[in-house]
Amino acid sequence: MVIRTFSAITAVVSVLVTAPSPTHADTFPVTIQVHADKPMGKWKPIWRFFGADEPNYATRPDGKKLLGELGQLAPDRVYFRTHNLLNTGDGTPALKWGSTGVYTEDARGNPVYSWTILDRIFDTYRACGIRPYVEIGFMPEALSIKPEPYQHHWTPHAKYGEIFTGWAYPPKSYTKWSDLVYQWAKHDGERYGRAEVTNWYWETWNEANIGYWQGTPQEFFRLHDCAIAAVRRALPAARVGGPDSAGGGTKFFREFLEHCLHGTNFVTGRIGTPLDFISFHAKGAPVFTDDHVRMGVANQLRDINSAFGIIASYPELKKTPIVIGESDPDGCAACQAPQLGYRNRPVYACYTAECLARELELANHYGVNLEGALTWAFEFEDQPPFAGFRTLASDGIDLPVLDAFRMFSRMGGRQLATESDHTVSLDSILKGGVRGQPDVSALASLESNQLCVLVWHYHDDDMAGPAADVKIALDGLPSKTTRARIRHFRIDDHHSDAFTAWQRMGSPLSLSAKQSAELEKAGQLAELTPPEAIRIRNGKAELRLHLPREAVSLLVVSWEAPQ
Repeated sequence: MVIRTFSAITAVVSVLVTAPSPTHADTFPVTIQVHADKPMGKWKPIWRFFGADEPNYATRPDGKKLLGELGQLAPDRVYFRTHNLLNTGDGTPALKWGSTGVYTEDARGNPVYSWTILDRIFDTYRACGIRPYVEIGFMPEALSIKPEPYQHHWTPHAKYGEIFTGWAYPPKSYTKWSDLVYQWAKHDGERYGRAEVTNWYWETWNEANIGYWQGTPQEFFRLHDCAIAAVRRALPAARVGGPDSAGGGTKFFREFLEHCLHGTNFVTGRIGTPLDFISFHAKGAPVFTDDHVRMGVANQLRDINSAFGIIASYPELKKTPIVIGESDPDGCAACQAPQLGYRNRPVYACYTAECLARELELANHYGVNLEGALTWAFEFEDQPPFAGFRTLASDGIDLPVLDAFRMFSRMGGRQLATESDHTVSLDSILKGGVRGQPDVSALASLESNQLCVLVWHYHDDDMAGPAADVKIALDGLPSKTTRARIRHFRIDDHHSDAFTAWQRMGSPLSLSAKQSAELEKAGQLAELTPPEAIRIRNGKAELRLHLPREAVSLLVVSWEAPQ
């Protein structure tokens, strides 16, 4: 899995694609080669999955705004997953909480269904061009075997276990649970159309191998079988899977796969439970050390590596789509702590590029079908700007990580072979992260007459370090093409970074209309320089850029097809 190095490329045409700057003693040279005539297969947009604990923020003003921005990245191909869709309550959001009040019972214990709040959430998704990744959970109060206390009152500094209240318990009646899921799937099929709903993902619960499930594994398998049978009864063509478990290659994860493939189904009595996709979670482990944040990319990739290893051990799962249902630098979006100080900064964007690239590399190594890596980050209403939560936007202002997804959304077609003489090998990252030399690497894609090169300069330690003077050698371009145009998009401390702009304002906690407008503009994906014309000679060209540490660049080269 080690990427080869290579010698400098000669006989090419050069163009500087960054603002001119003097030679710095604290820089180092990097050479990256992109082969336009060596496709590696179809480009896989694994980035297009998002999620959050709090479903009710979706219908609030900033939530709608952010969903609209996500939907614009890839209309009808972006998915959103959320907890708490079946929780009892009036829809008032709180940290790590949400509710829809879909299920209550009358005095005789008969089910009473109300879809109003849930419809409002899914209607908002669809209006924004987003499709649900449906998490079937959690337990309504009237169904829980231990309903009291039911709603928790969590704060960012509380113990995490305080959230596991009455909603986390098994149902008092699996029949009523099945009927609830059936009525939900049937209702959605009628409201949105069966053809539409078959494009959604349906899975049961969240992280049933830790405190989110206050029952046994066997009780969860029964809960899951009942839910999946109910969905399929209402929607025979629905896409169903799971288990969205915490961690990678856990004992629980393997037991779930064994149950679905070879176990006795709790509903049908036959062998097996439908498994159209497989999902698990992977998290990094940042720490605060020597007055800076040190990211833990190795931890996240090890989770993925171990899960892929288990999946690959089953020949019948080789082609089954995989969604990493939560794929993040840490484990709690609503927490605040010194080691989480990366969240507002460009390092989060750079980490995202690093992880997405390595996830694709791991999938290729194991020969498994990675379909998505879901970012568990959204937004929180009624919070101070840049409050330190793991979000894509704050107070309606986009953060640098959202611009990383804007970069990825511009790529498509076929993935191209790339090489860098400053790539840190995947084996090395799995063992110890990126703690020595930084990782300066690239992904590239080619679609029609447009070639995109995404370049990042990543190090686990979020602190000052030498910049990279990067030479990108392109070859294999159409032989008859002599002219092209290049656009250069950048995320760093001075571009696509509303947080640093806010700090320059003096970090005001109350923003004027003018300040909000300025920060909203600063949060958009920025072009480093105006578009430039370049010449291509014998199918080759050379690009140069000055890339700071924890920065990401997207170079878009386009040309007209020869007549």
